[in-house]
Amino acid sequence: MDKRILITGGSGFIGQSLIQNLIAKGFEVHSIVHSVRLEEQNGLIQHHVDLFNRKICDSFLKEYKFKNLIHLAWYVGKGCHSTNANLDWSVATLNLVKSFVENGGEKFAGAGSVSEYDYKYGYFIEDETPCGEKTMYGTCKNSMYKILKVYCGQNGCQFKWLRIFNLYGKNEKPQRLMPSVIISCLKGEDIKVSNCSKFQDYLYLEDTVDGIIKVFESDIQGAVNICSGKAVQLCEIVTKIAQLTNFKGKILWGAVPAAFEENLTVGSNEKLKSLNWEQKYTLDEGLKLTVDWWKDKLKESVNV
Repeated sequence: MDKRILITGGSGFIGQSLIQNLIAKGFEVHSIVHSVRLEEQNGLIQHHVDLFNRKICDSFLKEYKFKNLIHLAWYVGKGCHSTNANLDWSVATLNLVKSFVENGGEKFAGAGSVSEYDYKYGYFIEDETPCGEKTMYGTCKNSMYKILKVYCGQNGCQFKWLRIFNLYGKNEKPQRLMPSVIISCLKGEDIKVSNCSKFQDYLYLEDTVDGIIKVFESDIQGAVNICSGKAVQLCEIVTKIAQLTNFKGKILWGAVPAAFEENLTVGSNEKLKSLNWEQKYTLDEGLKLTVDWWKDKLKESVNV
């Protein structure tokens, strides 16, 4: 296959590790830069392209004529599930993929989400479990799946939709559950969390990235869950982090409201496993690596 690939969202949580792994596999990675530029390295070429400017985007894709595209970029900041920015990203995504295909694109993978599913079902299987319309984020992502599946299909472009579940690892935003608990533990501060009674499907970052690459390099098309296939209770995660950091303070259960009402969100990963993917990191191993990364990160900030 062509080893030249375009990535959007390359400076994000998943994107940074994805780029490193693709370069290690011999890809020439072209990353669209928005505000954060990654450290220069062999195998990585960065481009400042405004994805919301259709003319600029068209001109860029006409010049480079990429055959491969993994589209991760989307707004995932505060209020991402309800913000109208989801509409802006939907329009930008449609324009991006249309221009990509019109300029010789042959293989597209888009970042979908567990949020596309109707959460009341609890256990999610691609092409079987109904999708819901509870949030703008999930609805827009699923709309992209439906539209682009047909568009790519009738224009000769391989279409892959990565339904990414909960994940954790280095470079995650500090406000998220695991980083916030780890940071509190390492600083000796009381841990403020919800009651953490919910069960969710968590996968370590490197296993997630390995799944994305396995899907992209395969002939499989359509939606593929990128998940562990196992449910873990959030209170177990918090307790494990406290143990790994030898935390002696208080865990204030119920100090903050739960982000979601649903008690169970877990996915089937049978499609992913059919590609010879296997989970390499257990929850304990992934948490230890994540805790160690944050220890180093906090040390660096102190020494600056």
